Amino acid sequence: MRIVMIAGALAVALTLSVPAGADSLVLTYHGAPDRSGMYVMPGLTYERARGLRPDLAFNAEYQGDVYAQPLMWRDPKTGAGELIVATEENHVYAFDEKTGAQKWMRTLGEPAKLEAGFRCGDIWPLGVTGTPVIDEARATVYLDAMVMRDGRPRHLVFALSLADGAVEPGWPVDVAAALGESFDPMTHNQRGALAVFAGRVYIPYGGLAGDCGVYHGTVVGLSTSEPGKVVRFSTRARSGGIWAPGGVVSDGKSLFVATGNTSFVKVWGDGEAVLRLGPDLAPPLATRDYFAPSNWKDLDDHDLDLGGTTPIPLDVPSAKGLRKLILIVGKDGDAYLVDRDNLGGIGGEVLKAHVARGALTTPAAWSAGDGVLVALIAEGANCPPGALGKGLLVLKVRAEPQPAIDTVWCNKVGSVGGAPIVTTTDGRLDPIVFALGSHGDNRLYPYRGDTGELLALPQPVAGTTKFQTLIAADGRLYVTGGGKVHAFTF
Repeated sequence: MRIVMIAGALAVALTLSVPAGADSLVLTYHGAPDRSGMYVMPGLTYERARGLRPDLAFNAEYQGDVYAQPLMWRDPKTGAGELIVATEENHVYAFDEKTGAQKWMRTLGEPAKLEAGFRCGDIWPLGVTGTPVIDEARATVYLDAMVMRDGRPRHLVFALSLADGAVEPGWPVDVAAALGESFDPMTHNQRGALAVFAGRVYIPYGGLAGDCGVYHGTVVGLSTSEPGKVVRFSTRARSGGIWAPGGVVSDGKSLFVATGNTSFVKVWGDGEAVLRLGPDLAPPLATRDYFAPSNWKDLDDHDLDLGGTTPIPLDVPSAKGLRKLILIVGKDGDAYLVDRDNLGGIGGEVLKAHVARGALTTPAAWSAGDGVLVALIAEGANCPPGALGKGLLVLKVRAEPQPAIDTVWCNKVGSVGGAPIVTTTDGRLDPIVFALGSHGDNRLYPYRGDTGELLALPQPVAGTTKFQTLIAADGRLYVTGGGKVHAFTF
C-alpha cells in the first residue's frame, strides 16, 4: 500500500512538472511562475545533446547590454514564434525565432547614467534589468525601465503590445508618482523578474550595487486592466532588497519573495527572509507567512543575503502524498527547506543543511525518482570524491524516510555563472543541465542531469553579463551576449 501511494504521488509530481517550461513558449523567467527552469524538449535526448552547436542560420543583433532573460511567445494568428529581448539602452526587440530577423523595435526613453547623480551601482547605462513577463491572453509584455524624465531618473512600468511594440493605453506607470516620497528612484533598483498573477503585474525592487542611500525591499502590484490601481509591500526595516534574478515566485496559490540584508536594526524587520504575499500584498504578519533563519542578524552584519538566490517551490513525493516545500540557499551556503503551507517564522525551517561555499542566482529543479533534483551555481561543500570540477552543484531533496538534502554531483562552470536550466524529453527522462559561465569564461556547458557527465564540448558565447540566463524553445537554446542573440541547435 505504501509503495502504491508513493508511486501515485510521483506520477502527480511529474504531471505537474511538464507545463513548467513549454517547448514553444517562454512567457516568464525560468519558463514558469515557480521559476523551476525546467523545459520540456521532446527530441532532446542525451545522444542528441552531444551534437550541440551554433545555429549559423540564425542572426539577431541588438544595441546595449542585456541582463534580462529573453522571452518567447507565439502569434496566435500566424503561429510564428518571436523572441522578446530588452536592453539596458531601453530598446525592446521582437526577433523571428527561426531566422533572427527583426519584427519590431520600441525605444522606451533615455536610460539613466551614473552622471545623473547616483552614488553607487554597477550597470551603466541603466535601463531594463529585470526580466519582463508576458500576459499571453492580453498579448502584452510588461517591464520596468529606468528612464530619464525632466533630467531625473524614473522607474516606469510599461505594457507593450506584442503585435508591434506599441505602448498600451494607460501605461507607462511612474512608480515614484504612484507610491509617493517613500520610493526614491535614485536608491531603488529593479533586478528581479516580474510576474503576472490574479489580474496584476508584480514588480520587485531592491537597491543599487553598493547599497547606498535609503531603500526598502518593495513589491509593487499594478492592475493589468486598470493600471492606476496600485498595491505595495515594503520591508519594515531599511534595505532588505528583493534582488535575486527570479524575483517574484508563485506556486499558483501565493506569491513568494526572498529578501536580503537589512540595516540599522536590532529587531527583525522582514530581512533575510522568505515571505508569502497575497494578491493585495498585505504584510505577512503570521508565522505561517514568513521564514527567517535564527541567525538573521549575523547574516545582516556580514552581508550574507538569504535573498541572493530565488526561493523555489518543490513538490516532493512522500508516503502521504506530495510534501509541499520551498528550498532557499543563502550566500553562506546554508540551504533551508521550509513548509510551503506554514513557513514557520524565525528559525522555523523543516531542515537546514550546509551545501555550498557561496550561492547566487536561481536554481533549476526537476522530478527524479523519490525526490527532486536541484541544480545550483555554487561551489559545493560536499562534492563526491573525484568530482571533475566546481561551480555547478546538483542536490537531491527527499521527504522520505525524513527530509534530507544530499549532494549528487559537482562539475565545472566558469566564474560567476548564469542561472542554470534543465531540459527533459517529457518532464522526467533525459534531464540535461545547461550552465552558462556568464561574466566569466563565456561558455555554455551541457551536463547529463543524473550523473554530471559533460555531453559535448562547451560552446563559446561572447559578451554575456552577470547572472545571464538562457532559454530552451522549439528545439533550440537561446542566450544573449555581446550585442547578439546566440542560438544553438543539436
